[in-house]
Amino acid sequence: QVQLVESGGGLVQAGGSLRLSCAASGRTISTPRMGWFRQAPGKEREFVGAISWSGSSTWNADSVKGRFTISRDNGKNTVYLQMNSLNPEDTAVYYCAAGTSGSYLLPGSYDYWGQGTQVTVSS
Repeated sequence: QVQLVESGGGLVQAGGSLRLSCAASGRTISTPRMGWFRQAPGKEREFVGAISWSGSSTWNADSVKGRFTISRDNGKNTVYLQMNSLNPEDTAVYYCAAGTSGSYLLPGSYDYWGQGTQVTVSS
């Protein structure tokens, strides 16, 4: 089992920045791939970014490229999502997820999920 706990969400003005953290515990070695997803009210959960175990490979959704950066510190079992130039369309609950294989784009490829952290961007 793997437990994931997100933190760092909050209210920020458009153009501002936030850094989300996802602390993992348990059998983290069994879930090398980590991802971030978000879900806005009335919308489906959508892929934001993912990172491989070593951190050498990262993937980002087109909507956040150039603004969001995903990174990880395996010594701390923590994954980060640095979000810059935020806009109101980024408002959503952000979820951290852990998995082993399959398409990094799809929620179904991840086995474990955190409880989510709310990000609200005001205009």
